[in-house]
Amino acid sequence: MNMEFDEIRPYHDEELPQIYEELIADPAFQQVASAVFPEVPFEALAQKMRTCKTKLEFQKAFCYTILKRFARDTTQGVTLDLTAQTDKTSAYTYISNHRDIILDSGFLSVELIDKGMDTVEIAIGDNLLIYPWIKKFVRVNKSFIVQRALTMRQMLESSGRMSRYMHHTIKDKNQSIWIAQREGRAKDSNDRTQESVLKMLAMGGEGDIIDRLIEMNILPLAISYEYDPCDYLKAQEFQLKRDIPDYKKTQEDDLKNMQTGLFGPKGRVHFQVASCINEELEKLDRSLSKPELFSQISALIDRRIHANYRMYPGNYIAHDYLSGTQAFAGHYTAEEKKHFTDYIDQQLARIELPNKDIPFLREKMLLMYANPLTNYLATRTDNPK
Repeated sequence: MNMEFDEIRPYHDEELPQIYEELIADPAFQQVASAVFPEVPFEALAQKMRTCKTKLEFQKAFCYTILKRFARDTTQGVTLDLTAQTDKTSAYTYISNHRDIILDSGFLSVELIDKGMDTVEIAIGDNLLIYPWIKKFVRVNKSFIVQRALTMRQMLESSGRMSRYMHHTIKDKNQSIWIAQREGRAKDSNDRTQESVLKMLAMGGEGDIIDRLIEMNILPLAISYEYDPCDYLKAQEFQLKRDIPDYKKTQEDDLKNMQTGLFGPKGRVHFQVASCINEELEKLDRSLSKPELFSQISALIDRRIHANYRMYPGNYIAHDYLSGTQAFAGHYTAEEKKHFTDYIDQQLARIELPNKDIPFLREKMLLMYANPLTNYLATRTDNPK
């Protein structure tokens, strides 16, 4: 058993009984579990936990049920299209745009279970592990930890270890992984793959950069939410950053974003898997400089994600509003336009700032809905798969 990964990996199945007992004894966990399952006595939940012998059994017994409820109560349906994923038994690295802190990976795993497949291991930043029980819970739930606030040297060591862990997970455990294409969510929905994520992935494995990334079986994944419950919080953050040069989000802000994302209405939600990029990686010129190589691979992943967005009326309405045209009027009705503009007004009203700059905030919110369409349209010219 490789001890190098002990600090960051999900728990091994044989470790679960001990962790269950620690969670069951934690008053904060008891409180949350009782709030999520108010109809079930906590002792019954504890007994049910103790019967789960594997992480997947735990996920199916608890997380699946909770996430299905969120899908039922806060969306108009979650769908996953896997047609581009040729082999359902291989392990892949799903690299996706990032909309919701918890639900991007959560809904993906639920949809995979419904298709008779295994769930994914999830990369999660340690800045979100605010309480001890959360850190334990996510590691039971197949998450591995991305360490954040580190010195440059620590960051290099941490990235190398995480890369080796991910290669080990794909190659040796045959276990798929989900990772966001960038650190944190793209606040304006202009989704771009951070080259630092690819550099980290290329630290582990064998051979040159291309060989190491081919080993990861990268599947770009496009996630499309009709409505982003956190849109007004993201707009608010834009104004705070504009007005306060050294503005930093607090733990309380992270908690509010998680809570709003979980419980807010999302409309329709779609996950579209693009084809694996290995063939395109093979065609790249291996003699290119590292910066050029990473730049080309980032662009390749971006095109795959952008080309596979699902568009909703709001995307077209926002684009027309910002361009001052009726270019996409054929994609929505007058009723849909009124509904969307009313929605934007309602969200703007939720922003609590002493000096609300409404025109600025409105533009930022509309950009969040227009940018996916702008990026989608840009891919129509080079026709990726």
